[in-house]
Amino acid sequence: MVEVIRVGGVSVAERRSGAELPAHLSPRPHLHPIRTLGGRVVTDTCPDDHPWHLGFSFALQDVDGWNFWGGNTYVRDQGYVAREDHGRIETGSLTCANEGFDESLTWWTPHEPLLRETRNTRASRTGPGWQLHVTTTLTNATARTLSLGSPATNGRAGAGYGGFFWRLPPAVEPEVFTETAAGEEAVHGSSAPWLAWTDRGFTLVFANAADPWFARVDDYPGIGLQLAATDPILLDPGVSLTRDLHVLIADGTLNQSQINAWKNS
Repeated sequence: MVEVIRVGGVSVAERRSGAELPAHLSPRPHLHPIRTLGGRVVTDTCPDDHPWHLGFSFALQDVDGWNFWGGNTYVRDQGYVAREDHGRIETGSLTCANEGFDESLTWWTPHEPLLRETRNTRASRTGPGWQLHVTTTLTNATARTLSLGSPATNGRAGAGYGGFFWRLPPAVEPEVFTETAAGEEAVHGSSAPWLAWTDRGFTLVFANAADPWFARVDDYPGIGLQLAATDPILLDPGVSLTRDLHVLIADGTLNQSQINAWKNS
C-alpha cells in the first residue's frame, strides 16, 4: 500500500508499508521517495551497499536482542554476524489526509509483540521549502523490562545509530554542518540543535533536541540520530518513550542565516 503526502497540491512523499520486503531487511513502514517542491528526490531505498536502508524510517538494531534495523547484527567481540533475529514493524491502523497521517504500529518478533508505537506524520509549507514533522511514541508491550540498544551499546564505539534515519541518494558535492561545526567527523555524535546537508541543488535541515546526531558522508550518504548512543535504554512494562524530528526540505543551497530563520520560526 502506498499513501501520498501533498503540500499545496504537490506530491512530496510516499508512505510504503514495507510488508513485501524479505525478513532480513526488517520490514517496516518508511517514506520514499521524498521530494523537494521542485521535484528533486532526496531519499534512496534498498541501495546495494545497505539494502536495509529504507528512505526515511524509524528503527532500532537491538530491541531485547532482536534486530529491527535489518542486515547483520553487531555482536560484542564478534563484529557483524548474520543471524535469524529480525523483527518486523506492522501497521495496525492508518488514518490519512493530504498533509500526513496518524498510525498505530506493532514491533513483532516471530513469537510476540515487543513494542506498540503511535506515529504522527505531518507536512506543511514553509518559507524556503516544506517541512516534515514526525512524532513517535514507543510503549513496552511485554510484562518485562526491555532493553533498547545499538551497535555502540554492544561494543562498537561511535555506532549508536537507531531511531530516525534518512538515507540520501548518491552524493555529488555533499556538505554536512551544524551552526558551529562542519564535516562528518565534527558533526557526528554532536548534540547541535540542527544539522544541515546540502548537495548540488537541495538542502535538508534536521532539527532535534533529544539525541546525538549520526552522520555518514564518506562510506555512504546518511543522516540519523543515536537513540542509544552509549548505553541501552531500559523500558519497563507499559512505559513509553517519545521522540520527534523536524526536517526542512528545500531546493537550492541554504545558508546558516536562512536555516536559523526557519528553525526559529
